[in-house]
Amino acid sequence: MNAKDIAQIKALLSTPKHIVIIPHKNPDGDAIGSTSALFLFLKKKGHLPVVIAPNDYPHFLKWMAAEEAILKYDQHKDIADQKVKEASIIFTLDFNDLGRIGELQAVVQDSEATFIMIDHHQQPEDYADYMYSDTSIGSTCEMVYNFFSWLGEVDAIDADIANCLYTGIMTDTGSFRFPSTTSTTHRVVADLIDKGANNASVHQMIYDTNSLSKLQLLGCALRNLVTLDEFSTAYITLSQKELDQHNFKKGDTEGFVNYGLSLKGINFAVIFIENRQENIIKISLRSKGDFSVNQFARKYFEGGGHDNAAGGKSDRNMQRTIEYFVNLLPQYKEALNNS
Repeated sequence: MNAKDIAQIKALLSTPKHIVIIPHKNPDGDAIGSTSALFLFLKKKGHLPVVIAPNDYPHFLKWMAAEEAILKYDQHKDIADQKVKEASIIFTLDFNDLGRIGELQAVVQDSEATFIMIDHHQQPEDYADYMYSDTSIGSTCEMVYNFFSWLGEVDAIDADIANCLYTGIMTDTGSFRFPSTTSTTHRVVADLIDKGANNASVHQMIYDTNSLSKLQLLGCALRNLVTLDEFSTAYITLSQKELDQHNFKKGDTEGFVNYGLSLKGINFAVIFIENRQENIIKISLRSKGDFSVNQFARKYFEGGGHDNAAGGKSDRNMQRTIEYFVNLLPQYKEALNNS
């Protein structure tokens, strides 16, 4: 996004507008944090914004100040469709392909609004009038902070906005441990804390609100963990039966895949989760070093994401998916062991 783009966006935002803000399907901390922060900012500036999430999301993301204003498309389709039709500006945050918003895609594609994309994933689609895409930045929330800075509006960040931005930065950087965490990230976070972000409270709301059934599901997942030392790889499986036995709720498996990657000598970790409702195996992939799970997921599992964190899916059953996955590893043996 260049100076001309910023000037034009400033002009667009100079008078009150109906604005829709959209995260990706199954939104995570970065998606809800960034969209909530932008909503609060735009409302503060006199606009008429609304966040439309394609579907619901975990309870540990529902404490942010914009929560009551977020429409879930799968629950409020008619109202959301009308909001999209009224919008003169549509922001898409934390995704770069309209295929990532599920059933909401159809009405959004028909919109004549001005589209503004803010996202840090690889290989963006060309649908936005204004595109801020940077794969080197660890979170969309950090990019939203930069966007406010370019608008000359950093001083408009209050405690509520700061908490939202802190949430996305913290979660998408793995609590600041991933390689995408830079000195700039820490300077942004320092400013957010100065502006009122309560780092201890945010961490507690995200990570310290587990149910007993979630922790028992984690125990089940860890019992299912398999290591393939020859390929520096570990994987976890969770069947639909196991999910049901542990009263699974959306978000309960968040972060499980990282336990595999925490093992000494493991550079590639995957979790396979059965979803009988969609008749697929959902897949999360993580890696260390130079091994790109983004490319791996795109090539074999209809997915993508970042070099070290990606997602995908399989239409095979669990056993066949595991067999397919394991049979892929020999061709990547050298890359995995040297990652």
